[in-house]
Amino acid sequence: MFPTKILLATDGSEHARRAARAAVELAQKTGSELHVVHVGPAVTSIFAYTELDPARVEEEARKALDEEVRSIEESGGAVAEGHVLLGNPAESIVSLAEEMGAGLIVVGSRGLGGLRRALMGSVSESVVRHAHCPVLVVRGDAEDAEGEGDR
Repeated sequence: MFPTKILLATDGSEHARRAARAAVELAQKTGSELHVVHVGPAVTSIFAYTELDPARVEEEARKALDEEVRSIEESGGAVAEGHVLLGNPAESIVSLAEEMGAGLIVVGSRGLGGLRRALMGSVSESVVRHAHCPVLVVRGDAEDAEGEGDR
C-alpha cells in the first residue's frame, strides 16, 4: 500500500521546500526511497548557438538540485538519487516517475489565481492529470494565499 519510491519535484521555491519537508516525512515513515528531480528549461537548437548555452543551463539545474539535496540531508532526510532533466517540467516529471517506478510524486503548488493559471498552466495540475501514480500537491499556508487571487 505504501510507495517504495517517492519522487520529489523541486524548483527551489518556498513551495518546493514545503513539498520537500512532506516528502522527507513520508519517506521516513513508510521506509520509502526518496528521489529528487529538478527540471531545467529546454534549450532549442536555435537558442543553443545564440543566447543559451545548454551546458550552462544544465550546470545551473544541477546546482539547484544539489542545493535541495543538501538541504534535505541537513534536515535529517536521506536522498536515494538526484535527477537533473531539461525540458517541459510536467512531462519530464511524469516520464521519470514512470521510468523509475515511483509510487508517489510530491510537488509544491504556487497557488496561481484562475487567470494566471489559465494563461500559464500549472505544472502540478499537469502532473496530477498525467501521472501513472498518486500525486501529493503540497500547498502553502493560509497566509500565503492572501493576495494571490482565487485558487
